[in-house]
Amino acid sequence: MNRFTIQLEEIQAAYAAEPNPTLEVRLERIGRIEKMIQANEEKICKALVADFGVRDSIETRLVEFQGLYQACRYTRKHLKEWMKPTQVEIPAYLGASEAWIEHQSMGVVGIMSPWNYPVRLALLPAIAAFAAGNRVWLKPSERSSRTSGFLANLIQEYFHPSEFCVTTGGVDVAEQFAALPFAHLFFTGSEAIGKKVMRAAAENLTPMTLELGGKSPAVIDSSAKLKDAAGSIAYGKLLNSGQTCIAPDYVLIEQSLQEAFIQELQSAATKQFSNPKEFTGPIDDDQLQYWQHLLSDALDRGATAIPLINDSSAGTRQFEPVALINVPQDARVLHEEIFGPILPILPAANTAAAIAFINSKPHPLALYWFGKDKKNLQQVLDQTRSGGVTINDVFLHAAVETLPFGGVGPSGMGKYHGKAGFNTFSYQKSILEVKGIFGTNLLKGTKPAHPPYGKRIEGILRRLK
Repeated sequence: MNRFTIQLEEIQAAYAAEPNPTLEVRLERIGRIEKMIQANEEKICKALVADFGVRDSIETRLVEFQGLYQACRYTRKHLKEWMKPTQVEIPAYLGASEAWIEHQSMGVVGIMSPWNYPVRLALLPAIAAFAAGNRVWLKPSERSSRTSGFLANLIQEYFHPSEFCVTTGGVDVAEQFAALPFAHLFFTGSEAIGKKVMRAAAENLTPMTLELGGKSPAVIDSSAKLKDAAGSIAYGKLLNSGQTCIAPDYVLIEQSLQEAFIQELQSAATKQFSNPKEFTGPIDDDQLQYWQHLLSDALDRGATAIPLINDSSAGTRQFEPVALINVPQDARVLHEEIFGPILPILPAANTAAAIAFINSKPHPLALYWFGKDKKNLQQVLDQTRSGGVTINDVFLHAAVETLPFGGVGPSGMGKYHGKAGFNTFSYQKSILEVKGIFGTNLLKGTKPAHPPYGKRIEGILRRLK
């Protein structure tokens, strides 16, 4: 028995002593997360700068903190209603019987969080897990080591380890963590690592939520206003330097509109991100080298790079964002998740061609469509599969607490945010209370079907058809 197994048993024992925490207890724990962030915003911003090299504090407050505050507020408003038993309809032959669903806590939830938004994506699932009445054990990413370490210290300050435990460490720790028999394991990260985590969890038949990524397309319809589309896509691609699981990965557009779109894209990118101090850096040298390899591979195969930012400070960023045109189909950038400031722009003759290209790839986590033609939009919605869709902008479907967030197929399994998160971390227990007619044993439950069989049972079967 290793130290992780012992630690899990200690948290499980604490959970067993309080398996059905009250509404007040759940809200108090969520409130502590909120207070923890509010009291330490500035210090967290500094930790993120230490990891990314460049990470503007306004961007951090926008993409890390606001989503957490919103989740806390929304959960606080609706949790009482979520916790109520749900009455359900029953068949007529059960007479006066009653049926309902109770939402029960599951136990100890394991969370494996990523490095790209190391605060938001560690604490959002924790909020949902606490709302459902569980205990939480977090394993944050080692690639954002300074932020992960600081967050671990904060959580230890605000929570008892039997409520909210944190373990930091590298790949060896992650492997042991994924193999623990959690009540539920929540993983956010790459598809490749997600497969390894799923294999480890399978040994214990641990229920899982996988929040992965993939190649999220941006489709620009001929009816779109190019300036608006370019502004949104530039923001979506360059925020956090493209290190976002739902960042637009590539653009599909009619060839005749490509040149005008690129001009608008350059204008938008220069206007929004020309200040190097506001352009987030790569998380580490490995990420920077990955971008450089993707770009070199595409250029070597015949693609053309177009700088997205042209200004006097060009060259001061670790990696200058680019668009790629004339990209051959065998280029790595068309097959691997980019997770960086490189934007392939691909020709699509019409809506059908765009759909065909999207469907030739694994289902993406997000899809973005720009335009006014409702018929073309509906065709895209009907004939493609993606975790979520934002129309005429980027990201925002993931910011709406009433919309479940998650992937489909290779981009993930399971949903969270809002009520969906509460459901993910709850066990839905089905309950039937059997009653006879007018409080008697007459026609009660299975009684009419008891043997010996004969014409009476045959008559019942005919009436049930």
